[in-house]
Amino acid sequence: MTTTRRAVCAASLAAFATPARANEPPHDVTLAQDFDEFWSTLGARYCYFADKRTDWDHVRRLYRPQALAAQSADAFAEVVRQVLCELYDAHTHLADAPDGTPRFPLYDLYAERQGAEVRIAAVQDDSAAADAGIRIGDVVVAVDGRPIDEIIAALTPKCLTRPDPGADAYVINSAVAGRRAMPRTMVVRNGDRVRNVALPLKQRASQADVTFRRLDNGLGYIRIATFANTDAVGAFDAALLALRDSRGLIIDVRDNGGGDTAVGRPIMGRFISDTKPYAHMRRRAGRGLSAPWTESVDPRGPFTYTAPVVVLCNHWSGSMAEGFPMGMRNIGRARIVGTRMMGLGAAVFQIRLDRTGIEAQYSGEPVYDIHDAPRWRLTPDVETPPGADILAAGVAELQRLLG
Repeated sequence: MTTTRRAVCAASLAAFATPARANEPPHDVTLAQDFDEFWSTLGARYCYFADKRTDWDHVRRLYRPQALAAQSADAFAEVVRQVLCELYDAHTHLADAPDGTPRFPLYDLYAERQGAEVRIAAVQDDSAAADAGIRIGDVVVAVDGRPIDEIIAALTPKCLTRPDPGADAYVINSAVAGRRAMPRTMVVRNGDRVRNVALPLKQRASQADVTFRRLDNGLGYIRIATFANTDAVGAFDAALLALRDSRGLIIDVRDNGGGDTAVGRPIMGRFISDTKPYAHMRRRAGRGLSAPWTESVDPRGPFTYTAPVVVLCNHWSGSMAEGFPMGMRNIGRARIVGTRMMGLGAAVFQIRLDRTGIEAQYSGEPVYDIHDAPRWRLTPDVETPPGADILAAGVAELQRLLG
């Protein structure tokens, strides 16, 4: 919530806490109505219950009393945040989570469980973790002075019907991400060497939505930093025009957090001369999902780029930056090179609770490729090993396509 909303919510709660007239509702009616609206809306519209191990009725039994007992708007929002974490879905969260709450993954580290240990599997380039010397293979011992196992236990969803590796992966990566707007300290071990590492907050330098350059051997390179800005379409067109004569093209969506299909789709349209299907989608229908419908790409632009294309991705490619590689592959115009991506596999819906003003988003329409494989399980055509040079692998694949 914004400061203004917090002030409004606090005033609302205070009003309900004053002695009530005989004809007024109980003092907790605002919180009860908002919680019930929130719980029932997600129960009817959240799209991944079939893939989760979340007992949604148990969620209501556990968290509704806590919501009604909240003494402030912030306390109620914290209950809502915890409910959303029961779905262990990085696309499903408060719109403006308060500072100091656990970050949802991924942040700047990707970690995996290996036996009884949590090991770093990837480090984001140009991040505080990379600057501090965190390396692939490091074992995470503690974060912010707490043993990693203790943090994981505290963050693990309370309403699972049985253990779920997906929930474990979400929690592990939330644990190593630390807390919003706060620096971290970590204790890591590699072999017999144990290090205490300080991870300050790092402000990333601003970057253009689209950049381009020429590579060796007549290849072109275009980086798309975001799909969230409609200006990226025009910038991409200008880059493609400058590289029109290239023998092949690398499109780089690594570290791109996503955006809108209204940006990704017209960019895909520069690579086809006929309308092509690029995805199937569904939405909730009763206890299951609807029949799929097809999303298509229309050709666009003064010319069609016809040379081979490779799209680069990494663990920090999310949402539309997953949909774009998948779509380019589905329209038959690109090979995907890199690592598994963030696994954000659905279009999101927004919800605003009418009385407290709390806002959140949730996964509402799952996306599938044209063969009906879910986007959140998307794997590259050429999957690179941890720490590999993804750009070099992409160039090698492009050279292979060129023969």
